[in-house]
Parts: sequence; C-alpha cells; structure tokens
Amino acid sequence: MHPPDVTLLTTAQMAHFAARGFLRFDAVVPEAVNRAFLEQVGDVPESEVDSVMAHYGKVMRSAAVPVVAAGTALDDAYGQGTPLRALVDLPVVRGAIESLVGPGSRLDHHFLHITFPPRFYLRREQVPKAQHWHQDSTIDPRRAFDIQLLYFPHAVTAAMGGTRFLPGSHLRIVSEAAIARYQNIRGQQHVVCPAGTLLIVHHGIWHGGGMNVSEQLRYMFKIRLAPSRRQERLWDTSDLPATREPQRPIFWTGSRTDENSIAAVLTRPEPWFEADTMRLEYINRARFWRQLSADPHFDADYWLTRIENEPA
Repeated sequence: MHPPDVTLLTTAQMAHFAARGFLRFDAVVPEAVNRAFLEQVGDVPESEVDSVMAHYGKVMRSAAVPVVAAGTALDDAYGQGTPLRALVDLPVVRGAIESLVGPGSRLDHHFLHITFPPRFYLRREQVPKAQHWHQDSTIDPRRAFDIQLLYFPHAVTAAMGGTRFLPGSHLRIVSEAAIARYQNIRGQQHVVCPAGTLLIVHHGIWHGGGMNVSEQLRYMFKIRLAPSRRQERLWDTSDLPATREPQRPIFWTGSRTDENSIAAVLTRPEPWFEADTMRLEYINRARFWRQLSADPHFDADYWLTRIENEPA
C-alpha cells in the first residue's frame, strides 16, 4: 500500500522513462528546502572559497552531508526535519521513486557535486574543463535498474555548466568511461533550470558535468537508489490499456494517428540514433517495457516478435 499523499507516475510518464531514460521535474522542491540545503552544505560567498579541494574538504568535514552506509533503507538514510528528508518525502518525488524502484528502496550512495568557476583552476595553473562522458560505476548487465536523483538546489544558467546527458542512451551499456573520447553528441541536453529542479535518471544514462564558466559555484546533489523488489507495475496503472495494443503496420504506413500510444513512444528516435542500429534501441526498449509491465508478450511494431519467431 502507498501512503495517500504519494503521487505515483502515470503510464505515459513510465513510457517516457522507458524510452528516454529520464524524467524532469522543474522547480518541484520548495524554496525553503533549497535554502535550508544550501545553508547546511556550507554555501558561502566566492571570496571565502580558497580552492577546489579545500572547499570540498571543508564541506565533507562539516558532516552537513550525512555519511550513510551503502544499502541503507531510504527511510533510514536522512533524519526527520532535514532538507534531504524533505526532498525525498515530497509526494511527487516519493511517488516517482516508488513507481521506479518500489517502496523500501535502498541507498547505493550519494554525492555533492560542486562545479567551480575557471579562476579556481587558473590559480593553480590548471585548465578548467568539462567532466568526460561516462556511464556510472561499472558494466551492469542486470535486468533490474537503479535510479539517480539529480537535485539542483539553485537556479542553473547555461554559463554554469549544468549536467549534460544523452536521452535514450540508458540501454546502451558501455564500460564506464569508454565513451570519454566523445565531445558532443547529437541530441544531448544540458540542464538549465530554476531552483529546486529534479532530474530522475536510469543509472545507465550517459552523462557528465558541464564546464562552469560563470562566476558562481554550481551545486548538484546526487542520490542513487536501488530496488528491493521486482520492478513490475509499480506505477499508477489505471491508465494502462486493458488489452495489449495491436501491432502497427511498419514501413508503409500512411499517416500515424496514435503518436501517444506506448508503441509510438518506444519507437520514437533520438537525434543520435543511426539509420540501422537504432532498431537495436527499439528492441531494448520493448524488452524493458516487458519487464516494467510484466507482459512477456508485449511488442512495439513487431521488432521483438520477428526475431523470436521459432516455429516448431
């Protein structure tokens, strides 16, 4: 059972997540929580910041960000009355968490990312640069998936180098920084947002921190959560079609009239998709939806059925 104040995701939101690997909630965190978080982590005027490492060390020694053992239940990770507890208890946020990784999710880790203006690097004759493209942690072949909450407690301008990420990349598994050689990829997004914005991403999404060319420090707090139960039909399924959608004709279709159907969402290409291997992404998405919907026979435009056809 879900608490009455939890706002679970809709089927449309889940299909978006399955296809693109992220959900974005602009200004969802109240300003009072944003201010309390920044005060707690020691946000200070630029003149009081000596260097990158010194500032990181000061924040870590202050215990403003709690030290939480990996595997701790989310409900035990952050104390009542703290900004982080207020964040994860927001009805929309808790509803998204429970829709994706279920009630009783566990904290994998969290981290406060601080991006510094160029002058802090130039003082030490270092070259400021953006973080390389990467997929978090290690090669992860699981069917289960973790989610990451990327919390932006203050407004992020383009100059501040908000996190960049590649929609639709979450099911293309790589070895952590094997993609570091890439610079810019068609369709990448850079987070420019109002204060209190939350980006919830599949753990496999390709991403990296942008270069901060502003005069302000940029803060982003990341929380990675792991499921403790099977990730099947955890969202509000009241708008899930009662019967399986019929397979649509492909290649010679005329006009489409069902662009909001699950199949349409799962076969909508990203700008970086190649003309042929994009079909692998459609197959991966259909498999992902089978897992989420607990429907082993679901297909989108026959992509899976075709390659599974093994007559006796």
